[in-house]
Amino acid sequence: MTRDFLFLAASLFCWGIGEGMFFYFQPIYLERLGASPVTIGFVLGLGGLAMTFSHIPAGWLADRVGRRPLLWAAWLAGLAAAWLMALAEGLTVFAAGAVLYNFTAFVISPLNSYLTEARGRLSVGRAITLSSSAFTAGAVLGPLSGGLLGQAFGLRAVYFAAAGLFVLSTLLIFFLRAQPRAAHDGRQSFRDLLANPRYLNFLGLAFLVFFALYLPQPLTPNFLQNQRGLSLAQIGQLGSLGSLGNTVFNLALGQLAPRLGFFLAQGGVLLFGLLIWKGGGLPWYGAAYFMLGGYRAARSLASAQVRSFVEAHQMGLAYGIAETLNSLPLFLAPPLAGWLYELRPDLIYPVSLAAIALALLLSLRYLPRPLPDPLPVSQE
Repeated sequence: MTRDFLFLAASLFCWGIGEGMFFYFQPIYLERLGASPVTIGFVLGLGGLAMTFSHIPAGWLADRVGRRPLLWAAWLAGLAAAWLMALAEGLTVFAAGAVLYNFTAFVISPLNSYLTEARGRLSVGRAITLSSSAFTAGAVLGPLSGGLLGQAFGLRAVYFAAAGLFVLSTLLIFFLRAQPRAAHDGRQSFRDLLANPRYLNFLGLAFLVFFALYLPQPLTPNFLQNQRGLSLAQIGQLGSLGSLGNTVFNLALGQLAPRLGFFLAQGGVLLFGLLIWKGGGLPWYGAAYFMLGGYRAARSLASAQVRSFVEAHQMGLAYGIAETLNSLPLFLAPPLAGWLYELRPDLIYPVSLAAIALALLLSLRYLPRPLPDPLPVSQE
């Protein structure tokens, strides 16, 4: 691992602690600010929309102006969004901060491009899952501490603590070195990607998979609190188990071929929905959240497969287009989840299980096989 990889991993670890402190409580805090289930779904979906349309321009800019400036911009914007949420006293301002925070997901494309070049002798899949594991290892600590802090001082205090941790993470990111850029014609790269059938087939199947995998997630904290009677501290414990599952799934599945790991990760989220729906107590819900680690691993392993379908000079744009389609379910699924929740709170889960089973069958049958892992264009 290179020096830059280690600095990036340390920054992601700190950010993971901070985001983990509030991530699982976001729907509950929105409810306490006066949002209905449909409104919660709308706010979360709006955040997903902001996330969705940020990836392609970010990937294009990463290829054109470099990856490091995009990383700096994302970290600073995320820091500003965290303070906006912490300082908000009403639903409107808080929702604006939450949407801005989701917008900073544009970092994924330049981040994956940066990691791909800074990975040293690691494979692309190993590098991306290792960096994701650094984030999720931090996120193991976040929900537990966030739940205890929220229980003692209120959920608003959680956002102030998270914003403080983001300051440290942002300082670390400024130690990264710039990377050389490959010369290319950006317009030609875009046309070539649209004429690449293996890449396009992968994108279509990945969209279906991530829509199905995300559908059971947005309203589960509300379901566990309102229908199953769990406290904030207990939901925080579940969030920590979920982050531990993220770390374990990334480390374990990152050892496998990305295509195989992608299938296994989907199975983990299928078990999450089943255990939340039919589980009868905290141990079952803990197992469910651990299995939810398959979702983040699936995102990492989908990104790892993209590189083998494209040329080096298309990498940022290719990651950007892939992340756009993979993030679109974060806009589309929450409103559907909110509508299902209002019809009947547990209806989300059988619908999700059917969708995940269908997506898994389709990806098993039609997902294209990636080519051998290309070496980095340059080394730091």
